[in-house]
Amino acid sequence: MVQRTSADAVEIGVRIRSARHLRGISLRQLALDAGVSPGFMSHVENGRSGISISTLRNVAKVLGMTIAELVDGEHRHGRGVLRKNERPRVEAQGGLTKSLLTTTPLRNLEVYAGVFEPGGSTGDQLYSHGHAQEMVICIEGTVEVTVADEVQVLASGDLIDLHTSVPHGVRNIGDGTAEVLWIISPPTPD
Repeated sequence: MVQRTSADAVEIGVRIRSARHLRGISLRQLALDAGVSPGFMSHVENGRSGISISTLRNVAKVLGMTIAELVDGEHRHGRGVLRKNERPRVEAQGGLTKSLLTTTPLRNLEVYAGVFEPGGSTGDQLYSHGHAQEMVICIEGTVEVTVADEVQVLASGDLIDLHTSVPHGVRNIGDGTAEVLWIISPPTPD
């Protein structure tokens, strides 16, 4: 059991509860996903029970954390600062560089930033993914957003929302680069 003193158990419980709240996970869901009872998980969060390493590993996995973050207290209320040059990114064919802005602990939201070269696009074919809600926000430039057979032109500050299951795509129709944000909730697996 990870319980050197009752103060340790209380601290780990506080960290688990804080991380669970940050992620919007109910106590019941955390317990079920970690393979324990909700009552036991409540005792752990309130420092009234120790927790085995295997259960702590399961809880950490559900929370998108490591055991070290829970035990050593390195858990923060968020990921912290993500510098522009440190963003995970992919330079796709067609003149698009797409960067991921969200990773764990955010579980309910997925955000990408994209920079399109003049004429750049998400591809010649429209695409769909999962069953979520998506917002496309034009930050700079002018883009054309196609959703099924409907075409909308967005200028800086404009946005469109759509369902990710409907085929869609984005193309820069301006003379300079264009910047776009994609916000997807919940994140789609494909």
